[in-house]
Amino acid sequence: MNVIFKDLGNIEYKNAWDIQEELYKNAISTKLKNQNGSNHQNIKCHYLLFCEHSHVYTLGVSGLHTNLLISEEFLQKVGAKFYKINRGGDITYHGPGQIVSYPIFDLEAMKLGIKDYIHLLEESVIKTLLEYGITAGRLCGATGVWLDTTKSNARKICAIGVRASRHITMHGLALNINTNLEYFRYINPCGFVDKEVTSLEKELGTRQNIEEVKKTLLDNFKKIFGLELIF
Repeated sequence: MNVIFKDLGNIEYKNAWDIQEELYKNAISTKLKNQNGSNHQNIKCHYLLFCEHSHVYTLGVSGLHTNLLISEEFLQKVGAKFYKINRGGDITYHGPGQIVSYPIFDLEAMKLGIKDYIHLLEESVIKTLLEYGITAGRLCGATGVWLDTTKSNARKICAIGVRASRHITMHGLALNINTNLEYFRYINPCGFVDKEVTSLEKELGTRQNIEEVKKTLLDNFKKIFGLELIF
């Protein structure tokens, strides 16, 4: 499947959201125009965006505002913004040193249901972490990628939250690489009050080359989803 790939670099959350919304709406519009039996593989409505954000908290449609544990005044003090957005899931944090990925895929063309899609997102991250010597997995009842899932100190290294309409996705995943984990102290991450958050840097004990990790993650996206990237 051909996918247009763009690395947006360091970009404010709202700007990236606007880009996503435009691509997402264009993808749906294109699909509707081509529903008369045309080959979905030839429809240019598949995109994969990578980026990093400045400090920001986002709350999904089913999330609780009470999971943000700080005031508007304190948000300003720590240089963070807050948005209530149209993805699934609860509250999460994005910031420097974190790889954020936004796939805009037509799941119908890929013959995937939403659960299978999320499973493959998780698998892309799991395979990436394995290349750094970290065994990760899934925690029952909790979307995302976790470490030590059978132990009391289970901790999340990657959050996932998506939206899909007419089988086309937006939003995606956030993988902690050199992330400042202090910012997670100001929320109940993904609604959990008893689970920790970690990063690749914390687990390996040394700062990581985020560009190299991006390349590894992108390679795993290509393999797992069967992508041909257009740059």
